[in-house]
Amino acid sequence: MKRNLYILIIIFFFIITFTAGAQIKDPNTYVLLTIGEPDSMDPGYAYDSHSGETLTFVYNNLIAYDGENIFKFIPILANAVPSKENGLITNGGKTYIFPIRKGVFFHNGNGLSPDDVEYTFERNILYDSVGGPYWMIIGALFDCQTLNEMVASKIGLPLTDLVNEDGSLKNQEYADRLIKFYHEDIDPAIEVKDDKVIFHLAKPFAPFLSLLSKYAYWSSIMDKQTCIEWGCWDGKADGWWKYYNQKKESSPLFNKTNGTGPFILTEWDRTQQKVVLKKNQQYWGEKAKLEQVIIWGVDEWNTRRAMFEAGDADQVYVPTQYIQQLENLKESQVYQEERITITNLQFNWTINKTSPFLGSAQLDGNGIPPDFFTDENCRRAFCYAFDYEAMINDVLQGYGKRIASVLPSDLLGYNDQLPRYEYDLIKAKEEFQKAWDGKVWDKGFQVTLAYDTGNEVFQTACEVLKENIESLNPQFKIGIQGIQWPSFLDSFKLGQLPAIVISWIADYPDPHNLIFSHYHSNGAIGGAQGEGFAEFAKNNLNQQIDAALSETNPEVRKKLYENIQIDAYEHALGIPLFQPVEIHLMKNWVKDWVFNPIQCGEANYDTIYKKE
Repeated sequence: MKRNLYILIIIFFFIITFTAGAQIKDPNTYVLLTIGEPDSMDPGYAYDSHSGETLTFVYNNLIAYDGENIFKFIPILANAVPSKENGLITNGGKTYIFPIRKGVFFHNGNGLSPDDVEYTFERNILYDSVGGPYWMIIGALFDCQTLNEMVASKIGLPLTDLVNEDGSLKNQEYADRLIKFYHEDIDPAIEVKDDKVIFHLAKPFAPFLSLLSKYAYWSSIMDKQTCIEWGCWDGKADGWWKYYNQKKESSPLFNKTNGTGPFILTEWDRTQQKVVLKKNQQYWGEKAKLEQVIIWGVDEWNTRRAMFEAGDADQVYVPTQYIQQLENLKESQVYQEERITITNLQFNWTINKTSPFLGSAQLDGNGIPPDFFTDENCRRAFCYAFDYEAMINDVLQGYGKRIASVLPSDLLGYNDQLPRYEYDLIKAKEEFQKAWDGKVWDKGFQVTLAYDTGNEVFQTACEVLKENIESLNPQFKIGIQGIQWPSFLDSFKLGQLPAIVISWIADYPDPHNLIFSHYHSNGAIGGAQGEGFAEFAKNNLNQQIDAALSETNPEVRKKLYENIQIDAYEHALGIPLFQPVEIHLMKNWVKDWVFNPIQCGEANYDTIYKKE
């Protein structure tokens, strides 16, 4: 990885410790109280931090970051980290060779082989859940963003035109062409030679190792034999299309796992939002010090605090507006750190007509039309109506900072001097008066803003917008609705939510990850903003984003990303709310808590332990 492409991330720690000699109730069990729960246990589908927090420790990746360092890797299921120096990166940076470790076993006793690695990536590429994580792997290997797009470029028709929703072919004549596509395009990209797995990239891609590393839970290595037995892709060219973009609960891996990791999934209680992991006693590497981990979604802060004070929880999620309540907590320690993440509000330009949030679906004061946010004046009015400084100072208690776009300050392309919206209700009023040729101001509207239940910071952000916008016109009505995390993601991917507040943790430390995800028509967030946004992005942003990824000169690349952010500002593509500084509260008996700014979870369960 070229270090000069990135600004080094500085992590600031402060520890406040209060001691009072309380005893540990169970030294072998670690209890984390958070909000929400996983969306799926399928590594090819899951694309959220709640799912990733479990998958990271149930499965292993080929490599891992070296502690807190995001520029250095260590081998895990691979015996070595590829580099030009050791001869495992060749062909001008387009070929990566991974020798696979021997003597590793999955939780059910099956032995790991290079075939499992090849199967893992091929299966997930062919599955390619819409809005899922595999755009990154597909982009690196094939220079396309989705399997659908890749099939279109090779066959002439997108996969969605060839296959029905149930996986059956619309015409049996397509079968031979799709079988040929697998043999000529998919299979050669990842090959097994002796004890090695070889990845062939379409072109050099500097962050490729980051796509495969620990915390990149979509690259968790799966057991081919078990996956096939459970009903996943059978590994054959004929019929692979039946497994494309299966619905979440239809995946055989939705709630089952079989990894090689230091913990085994023993329970996922969706009623209680509780995940239970037990120590893998047969783990091939250094075994965890904990016997059990409980990750429990408790959405209400006062309940989490009470359990923490009683010693029933070792670590709890703390909304920053409650930071002052931590000053007198006994037997506790607090870590402050910066993750590579941003929080923003995104508009849906073409809301799914099945959405329950459209009201009348007309611009008559009792709802909004599905294309309400295609109007630039409307989006700009929302941007002016948010009180950015009050959010940071009063809600976040100073634990956050302003950003100009979806790019955090840690990455190449960030520029604090780029234009950004300021809180200005006069300008907000002027924009609303122009929106939809004046109809918005005359008739009013009713819209719902959504956030994930339990996230009180996001809820407050919605409330700030509600109060400010409703103050401008009595005919403006904004509803606020908290939705449980899995349902929130489902509604988001279906395009049913008019606007959402969402946080994005960088998948890897490169600006392309965030810029593409939010502003490209095929991005995980951009692609969920409807046909209106997709058309805009294809005409205005996609080419710029692709050019920035291909550029090797850091200064030129930086300028390209700055121009994309300026376009995002001028067209009010979203509201960059803040870049947070996170607070982690845990008991003082928690030892060896280490934080990596790329990690998706709250703790490194494979290394921490409890000791008075």
